[in-house]
Amino acid sequence: MIRLVQFSDVHFGDENAAAVEAATRMVCDDPPDMTIVTGDVTRFAEVHELEAARDWLARLPTPLMVTPGNHDAPYLAWFDRLFRPFARYERIIGPAWSQTHLDERVAVHGLNTARGAQPRMNWSKGQISRDQARQAVSWFAGAPSDRFRVVALHHPLTEMIGGPMTGKVWGGTDAARDFSEAGVDIVISGHVHAPFALPYPFADERTYAIGCGTLSVRERGVPAGFNIIEVDDREIRVRAQAWSGSHFEAYRTWSLDRRR
Repeated sequence: MIRLVQFSDVHFGDENAAAVEAATRMVCDDPPDMTIVTGDVTRFAEVHELEAARDWLARLPTPLMVTPGNHDAPYLAWFDRLFRPFARYERIIGPAWSQTHLDERVAVHGLNTARGAQPRMNWSKGQISRDQARQAVSWFAGAPSDRFRVVALHHPLTEMIGGPMTGKVWGGTDAARDFSEAGVDIVISGHVHAPFALPYPFADERTYAIGCGTLSVRERGVPAGFNIIEVDDREIRVRAQAWSGSHFEAYRTWSLDRRR
């Protein structure tokens, strides 16, 4: 069985300190095959927030992949936000635009769907370019066919029905179709601060969008939490964990059929 842990939207500066510490102990006591953090590790991308995020990430089990979110571009330093939005992030955390992980069981491609500025009013929403999607599809084409295939990014490419907020990702539907046709198994994201699991309505409908809750105090009707994703030959199980105030407990579980 493959076991992944997904964290998202920790928002250092507004983190739920008790939940973060309990989640860290939980995954360190029982390390997964891979840990993935899908963006918004800070509140405003201030240096002290990024440094706190870096120190936390150093405690997590490896292999570890971290993708940035819209809050990881400076909110208050306008020159940096406009002209070098992820320079701080890259200096303190690591690569921002694209990264990959390949081992004997999983193939993971991380992408940046956040932008420092956009030609629309709400810069917090997402974008994914055709080149980003094509490069990911090309990379997966070169990976062994028996690997479990994961795309990791911050904004959900399609909307969670009834969700507490939207991603409105430019290019998201086209990218979701591309990933489905390429045989990606799951596309994991954050941003909406609520867990979900749903199939994309493309190809064989066995590519799933999986969303993660937040480990911050910025709750949107759902307790702070994170995801445990377990994979065997037949199904993908997503176990959303919720913070009770003293410990994590099961919140929701989805069982998703794998493609054959």
